Amino acid sequence: MQPFQYYIGLMSGTSMDGIDAVLATLSGTKWRGVSAHAFIAYPDELKQHLLALQIPAHNELAQAALLAQQLAQLNAQAVSAVLSHARIKPEAITALGCHGQTIRHAPQQHYSIQLMDWALLAELTGITTVGDFRSRDLAAGGQGAPLVPAFHQAVFASTQQSRVVLNLGGIANISVLPPSRPAFGFDTGPANMLMDAWVQLHWQQQYDHNGTLASNGQIIVSLLQSMLSDAYFAQPYPKSTGRDLFSLNWLSHYLSGRENPADVLRTLLELSAQTAVSAIISAAPHTECVYVCGGGSQNMLLMQTLRQLLSRHHITLHTTDALQLPAQLVEAAAFAWLASCWYQRQPVATHFATGAAGARIPGCGYWA
Repeated sequence: MQPFQYYIGLMSGTSMDGIDAVLATLSGTKWRGVSAHAFIAYPDELKQHLLALQIPAHNELAQAALLAQQLAQLNAQAVSAVLSHARIKPEAITALGCHGQTIRHAPQQHYSIQLMDWALLAELTGITTVGDFRSRDLAAGGQGAPLVPAFHQAVFASTQQSRVVLNLGGIANISVLPPSRPAFGFDTGPANMLMDAWVQLHWQQQYDHNGTLASNGQIIVSLLQSMLSDAYFAQPYPKSTGRDLFSLNWLSHYLSGRENPADVLRTLLELSAQTAVSAIISAAPHTECVYVCGGGSQNMLLMQTLRQLLSRHHITLHTTDALQLPAQLVEAAAFAWLASCWYQRQPVATHFATGAAGARIPGCGYWA
């Protein structure tokens, strides 16, 4: 057995709320667990600048380069915080895996842009830094996303039970974990992204805590049916998506402008739940248990709605806490694991989810 090594995983998803950092222990690429966590919130000004990069604009290349440097500074703070919590020094870390901040995702045109100055992050932390995880998969003909099903299989799969891991970040994605076959998965549609944007627009809050605002609304059936007719939901997998599609601009095409904001929010929650469950039933009809991770696991109304929809198919719902990895830490943990695969020169079978030509070693590294 290989000796234990420490890795750090850094992740900021499409919700753009901030950076999760985890300290993970691995033996080679075999997962041993998470021992520390830190979170660094994005300043509001930074988030607005990042959102602005979703749309072509004057001087965007210079703006992107400057924001990448700022992101490196914040990620370095997250690394420092998690090391402080764990009371260990940077020299003890084998490598860190940093996803960067997605600002554009266009797999049909064979690119996906994650903003980060990984070289600067290596200099600031003194730790071997691995990033740019999606490019190799895209070069091999894949979507570049989702990358996490292979990690979910390594950590959560059962030889006795058909499981699905449902990540509820800005976008919802599933990892299907059959007992005796490779994992696969895809993005099912929006999870928190549209709800968060709607809450910020109408209530000037970052998100709907526990689904409280949505619980004051009623589902607008006609609006729900119109949104469900979007071609993305019927598109076969492999498939992935992001803010490039599911934005407030997308939503505006379905609204008359006379709707009650709480009713729209409740309908958006229903959209997230129904599209996720529909994808699970279609792609993995033998599923016995669904394990939820990501920020959406904290939305009690969303979880209640998912539980009710899944129970009609005799599927139970849990969070990944039941599998010894807290729901909020799963994505950051995945990039610690992917960094270990890069360091150990271990190809990762992301192609079952992304449609790439085969397994590849993900990422590019900057040695300490």
